[in-house]
Amino acid sequence: MSDTGSADASDRTVVAARIGKPHGLRGEVTVQLHTDNPEGRFVPGARFETEPVERGPLLLRTVRVHQGTYLLGFEGHADRNAAEALRDTRLLIEGDDGRDEDDGWREEDLLGFDVVLPDGAAVGTVCALHLRPVQDLLEVRTPSGDVLVPFVEEMVPEVDEEARRIVIDPPPGLLELGEG
Repeated sequence: MSDTGSADASDRTVVAARIGKPHGLRGEVTVQLHTDNPEGRFVPGARFETEPVERGPLLLRTVRVHQGTYLLGFEGHADRNAAEALRDTRLLIEGDDGRDEDDGWREEDLLGFDVVLPDGAAVGTVCALHLRPVQDLLEVRTPSGDVLVPFVEEMVPEVDEEARRIVIDPPPGLLELGEG
């Protein structure tokens, strides 16, 4: 999360969602939500600044929920190829995203953190945070591939913001899932 140094929440830019894969042929995309207020944030006509900046701004054309997943369509992106070009774009909003400070982590807070085992052995770096209804998942980029680690206290006993380091204590075999 970028913070300009002011305590005023309206001075902050936060990520409301990250665009995922295209859905269907009419330019819709799936999104990974990073806000507790999707109904208030994603309404036709809403305008989003983007990261990377050259992909935006984006004007929301359509919104619908399909099997629990938000599907968004944007002006000027009317087909699957145009939607694919938006993959991994972050939709930015000004101010508070509706979460309390103690509600959990935002992806932008954790990206690039070093991930180590309890003995200090390097595992990799955080490359994504997947927010799920039951439990969130840390995506860790390791030398042998990306691995998803349940973001629960039993497996992630320490997050050191100052050192930008996360300690994980995975069960046997979890880290080998990224190999292949």
